[in-house]
Amino acid sequence: MDDHEEGDAPPVAECVGDHVSVGDGVAVNGREPALVPAAGFAGDGPRKPKRKRRRKRGRRVFVRDGEARPAQQIPIVPEPGAKAPVGALEAPRQTGGSVYTPSNGVNGASQTLYAALDLGTNNCRLLVATPGRPGRFRVVDAFSRIVRLGEGLTASGRLSQQAMDRAVDALAVCAEKLAGWRLSGVRMIATEACRSAENGGHFLDRVQRETGLALEVIDRRTEARLAVSGCSSLITRETDGLVLFDIGGGSSEIALIDLSRHRTPRLADHIVSWTSLPVGVVSLAERFGGRVVTPEIFEAMVEEVAVMLSRFDGGGRLAHVASTARFHLLGTSGTVTTLAGVHLGLKRYDRRRVDGLWMERDSVDRMIGTILGWSFDERKANPCIGSERADLVLAGCAILEAIRRHWPAERLRVADRGLREGMLSEMMARDGVWRRRKRAGAWPA
Repeated sequence: MDDHEEGDAPPVAECVGDHVSVGDGVAVNGREPALVPAAGFAGDGPRKPKRKRRRKRGRRVFVRDGEARPAQQIPIVPEPGAKAPVGALEAPRQTGGSVYTPSNGVNGASQTLYAALDLGTNNCRLLVATPGRPGRFRVVDAFSRIVRLGEGLTASGRLSQQAMDRAVDALAVCAEKLAGWRLSGVRMIATEACRSAENGGHFLDRVQRETGLALEVIDRRTEARLAVSGCSSLITRETDGLVLFDIGGGSSEIALIDLSRHRTPRLADHIVSWTSLPVGVVSLAERFGGRVVTPEIFEAMVEEVAVMLSRFDGGGRLAHVASTARFHLLGTSGTVTTLAGVHLGLKRYDRRRVDGLWMERDSVDRMIGTILGWSFDERKANPCIGSERADLVLAGCAILEAIRRHWPAERLRVADRGLREGMLSEMMARDGVWRRRKRAGAWPA
């Protein structure tokens, strides 16, 4: 429940933020983006001299996480003799690491590109990006579609045929997009739905046969670390401690981060405790109902999550900073981005305005109360919720409320980013792209 658009990459205005600077473009259907003219681009007349900027002292906190290097994070082709489907990927060439270079990839020849695909319980999401300044990158292509892979999983323990069909259709689009780029690295993961489903392995075999994509099922610890990596650029130097949470469709990951002592550039070094709750917006909504949610039902959902949190032994590891102004919550999920969009009164979801937004405690209380007071049709009519999330948003609010009660904080920061950004950051850091560019003095504008 993280993305708010279905289909190809959104307009430039919705894809900028910490990873995209003004003037960047987003590709559609695997083609190079048409960049907004800026000084130094072809067709812009004589190159204007650049003014030197004084670099501020102090180091930005960003992730250099070289741990994640799964044994197989590259596409696998169908079995010999099988007919390759449209969008199936050729066998990759190994050149000092897991590098995927499609034979028909004509884009990205002059820039280093990485791709990250996340198949969650609710969404299928893809990002293709090129490195920028340290710890940052520019998105050149993106795809997101709500597939509800975990629909009915709580009751049956299996992925339904309809849910698998929706996911395969979305993954086929991702395969076609990947086949249009020359990539220096790619990682494709699946999370809770495929972890817990009785037929998860059979589904992944089908994905490989029909799309050529080999998805890696990650464990919950890895999922929590990737969420931290993806949000690292939103952590300010004024922060001594925070609770970062990712409310997913089938599970919710929580990481406690202590920055009150010596800091390192790798944010994952500062995780002092973490947990994964076996509950997400899809599973909770299926148990309690999502269309009609009374205050009593909402409170019952909050209490169920609160009981799970009470069993978290490491939940008090930030007690020394939790009562200070240098402590806050950081949420990366569709729940918090939806709350932010409703809070801002957006007529259409705008990632630029949501990503990185600070919300005070009273504002969060007010937004949860507002949405709880709406009927299903009113939730569906809101442009930041829509029909795809109308029956899930209050389950997400209940998980958020349980987290807020367990770790009271005056401020919540909203992140419209997560696992994909974490994978991209880790791959780029692993390959040393930022170190190489620093030595070469080749920082992009």
